[in-house]
Amino acid sequence: MNSIFQYDHYLLKRQVFALTGKFRYYAPQGNLIMFSEQKMFKLREDIRVFADESKSQEVLQIKARQIIDFSAAYDVIDSAYNQKVGTLRRRGMKSILRDEWEVLDVNDQAVGMLFEDSMGMAMLRRLLLGSLLPQNYDITVRDQRVADLKQRFNLFRYELDVDFSFDPAKTLDRRVGLAAGILLAAIEGKQS
Repeated sequence: MNSIFQYDHYLLKRQVFALTGKFRYYAPQGNLIMFSEQKMFKLREDIRVFADESKSQEVLQIKARQIIDFSAAYDVIDSAYNQKVGTLRRRGMKSILRDEWEVLDVNDQAVGMLFEDSMGMAMLRRLLLGSLLPQNYDITVRDQRVADLKQRFNLFRYELDVDFSFDPAKTLDRRVGLAAGILLAAIEGKQS
């Protein structure tokens, strides 16, 4: 596995005012380790993640299975091996009040959940404060918390701290957790 997936802490940044969604992942030392540029207004998501902004080495693909689906499933593929490492599936109606996703293994078996950690804060965000109230997500695998994805308040860009330190055994594949961060940033970008 690529060494960029070895860290326990990452920072994802996305510009708020841009015609394309540009996502940059930074290692704990502050160096850029992944870059993605999402084309807006695509009917079927196909997000490519690269080792840097030159786009010379693709490291991940995040591919929607369907065209615009309320309960969309996104396969996460390791580009070096052209191998699916997991899937993230949005829980359609359950995501109206609070974002919820299922984490699936390579055989599409549900192994965990990705969800906004507070129903009350999710409701405040949807009804009153919008993007002024940062989001916080947890990822669980077999009912054990394995990651925390916490949005920082910033008016000029979307910033998400991704913390896998709850999972020293690496129960959750880091590639799936990092893909989750990009999907959350992309969806938040379309909603704001």
